[in-house]
Amino acid sequence: MVNQAQAEIAVTDVASSLGTRLRLRRQELGLTLKEVADGAGLSVGFISQIERDITVPSLTSLINVCRVLKSAVGEFLTQPSGDKPVTRHDQRPIYALGSNAITYERLSASFPGNVLRSVIFHEPPGFRSEPMAHEGEEIFFILDGGLTIEIDGERTILEAGDSIHFPSTRTHVTWNHTDGPTTVLHTCTMDVFGEGVPTGKAETSMAVRRNSGLKSAPRQLVINKGKSS
Repeated sequence: MVNQAQAEIAVTDVASSLGTRLRLRRQELGLTLKEVADGAGLSVGFISQIERDITVPSLTSLINVCRVLKSAVGEFLTQPSGDKPVTRHDQRPIYALGSNAITYERLSASFPGNVLRSVIFHEPPGFRSEPMAHEGEEIFFILDGGLTIEIDGERTILEAGDSIHFPSTRTHVTWNHTDGPTTVLHTCTMDVFGEGVPTGKAETSMAVRRNSGLKSAPRQLVINKGKSS
């Protein structure tokens, strides 16, 4: 486990909230909530909740919203760089999109041609992601705690030591069904660090979709409205 006392929290500290800045960018581009939702593969209600700081998006969802807004994710979230091939368990910075949300530790490095992106994430009890499907593939390996994952409507409960590997094109949603934090090693081929999307240019090769028939709904998380972290 990472030494929290030695880890630097890498967040964006600005006066306006994450939701406010996303809404201002959307309005600057003249986009409607529906246009952003359709482009990001999310629901209109979920985008509205993000903009009102009612819901904290996952890192994957933020990346997809940023693509629609033709913005680099770094404009809304500070993430550790992948300039070193080795990370130390007690030195990795921890970052998050909001208080009481998932926290992340970057593992994978960035170099020309790299495909894999990997993080350790710590999911608080009760947290539920939004339904999502996108290009690529991913692996979840449970380090501690437990996680329920639903893929195309089929639920699987994972415990410490369990793993699952699936095509990201299948609609998936996860939630921490336990009463304690869950720690997961996550590896995928999606650019979750936003390093392949230059500022001002939209990524068009990323195909995302939302399964409107999926019954699971994202759990709302309240964050500090004066923070964008």
